Amino acid sequence: MDEAQNHLEIARDEIRQTYGRIASHVRRTPVISVNGAEFGLEPNPLILKLELLQHTGSFKARGAIANLLLRDIPKAGVVAASGGNHGVAVAFAAKKFNVPARIYVPTVASKTKMERIRSYGAELVVGGDRYADAHAESQKWAAQSGTMAIHAYDQRETLLGQGTVGLELEGQAPELDTLIIAVGGGGLIGGIAAWYEDKIRIVGVEPEKAPTLTRALEAGRPVDAEAGGIAADSLAPRRVGEMMFPLAKKYVERVLLVTDDEIRCAQQLLWKEMRIAAEPGGAAAFAALESNKYRPGKDERVGVLICGANTDAVDFAK
Repeated sequence: MDEAQNHLEIARDEIRQTYGRIASHVRRTPVISVNGAEFGLEPNPLILKLELLQHTGSFKARGAIANLLLRDIPKAGVVAASGGNHGVAVAFAAKKFNVPARIYVPTVASKTKMERIRSYGAELVVGGDRYADAHAESQKWAAQSGTMAIHAYDQRETLLGQGTVGLELEGQAPELDTLIIAVGGGGLIGGIAAWYEDKIRIVGVEPEKAPTLTRALEAGRPVDAEAGGIAADSLAPRRVGEMMFPLAKKYVERVLLVTDDEIRCAQQLLWKEMRIAAEPGGAAAFAALESNKYRPGKDERVGVLICGANTDAVDFAK
């Protein structure tokens, strides 16, 4: 397969085949149908895809398992760099298939995510301020050790795995007009866009302090962007993936920016009204509605992906 094809052509049939491989190892996460008025929003039909109920607390388990099932794993095992959720997912998948794993995370990664990585038996290495720093160290280790690198978003198998979220959702909510998705490195929105193509409106959401896809679309190619904010451990990789960018350019209608305060408000509203405990990155897509950055048209049927739950914000000990 030539490089150009590898970067763009991810066919629906490939996503369907990938789902057939990973389906017995992942959860078919539920959807909830509500009225926007329940959240103080426009009274439109609203579908919440609760991917935060996936193994490891995020959609990342799909891509991690796809990598282990679709690629040849060396005896040395696997290595990954992560702001947190991808590392948790790779550690989980590696334990499931009895594969050695080393995970590099930056200092910005949450303690909750670090603890979960360790709990699955992976070796954890903490260093550098941001995901890009951890990624650079993981690359060095892969070259030195002979381990297989599992990229968080810029890897074909990762995109195929994340695309199965779209396959599932289309079967659960075929009536959708629009789907709102948080963007970090772009593996999730890229995979889902590859599944839906132009059948529905795809809208991305990024934190103002980590506008990776926004900057890429402005420049016409992936470029470095700011990498901070409340969701820095999940939505701040510095730049989007090369493989997802053509998919986003072709199928993502627009990308909206939300503030840290708007993400916090979305977290609070999801907890107050639905008892959904989403991490900042997991609530970012919903923040676009809560803040009125995205205003649905009359009778527009909107889906929102709630994609991550690895937070310690809800402390039941208190």
